[in-house]
Amino acid sequence: MTLEPTEQINPADLIPIRDLIADTSGLYFDKKKFYFLEKRISKRIKATNTQSARNYFRLLKLGKSADELQHLITSLTTNETYFFRYLPQLESFIEEALPEVCKRKTENKERHLNIWSVGCSSGEEPYTLSILLKEQLENHESWNIRLIASDIDEKVLEKAKKGIYGKRSVKDVPEDILERYFVRKDTKFEICEEIRKSVEFYPLNLMDRDAMREMGDMDIVFCRNVLIYFDEKARKQAVNLIYDCLVPGGFIFLGHSESVGKISATYKLVKFKKTLSYQK
Repeated sequence: MTLEPTEQINPADLIPIRDLIADTSGLYFDKKKFYFLEKRISKRIKATNTQSARNYFRLLKLGKSADELQHLITSLTTNETYFFRYLPQLESFIEEALPEVCKRKTENKERHLNIWSVGCSSGEEPYTLSILLKEQLENHESWNIRLIASDIDEKVLEKAKKGIYGKRSVKDVPEDILERYFVRKDTKFEICEEIRKSVEFYPLNLMDRDAMREMGDMDIVFCRNVLIYFDEKARKQAVNLIYDCLVPGGFIFLGHSESVGKISATYKLVKFKKTLSYQK
């Protein structure tokens, strides 16, 4: 039997839970967003029968909390995305950043590319990148491409691995691309096997320094609309750890409203024809 919380959540009781979430995942909620935080925590209080925010915090902090903390973080992450999102940035990637990287690789007699989609959610972004590489990269078959996608939410990664999407996810996909790379199944669209197998999905917490050290030799990183959920300290840590993962000359693409300018002086701003990027 699931019990209802026996007391209304006091905003002061949200603070230690909020801080624990921030320390663990980098996700930060200021007081303006406490209404959202309270709704999610209330649901987890009911699910765990802890009956109050204070008891729930004790469960997270002192009990067998690893799984429950992951449940809470999963409920707080926003996973709305779609294929070919923010096309000008994708065009800058395929028309300007990628040719520069490939030119440098060719001069060094290298034929491998490492590309990383951070906060990949249900997979639309990395699959989009794979399709663009297949369509636009000259001599695609001669390149050894490793396309990695990561997210803190393991449930959403399971959805990504299946590669099945609704109409909203494919609303911006050109019709010819839709025909070549998707299989229509009633009202759903399944990504073709070749593209699905081209992406490696991994659970990853950007605040986990040890895990981040494993993500090396990246040529291009997409980290779009991820940093907006972090506080300043977590943003700085994340961009610096990603910097360490990039090869010299590697690029990072952020969300169009995001910038590393105020939190890291290590990157060089690159002005492409349609968008901005940052380079190691």
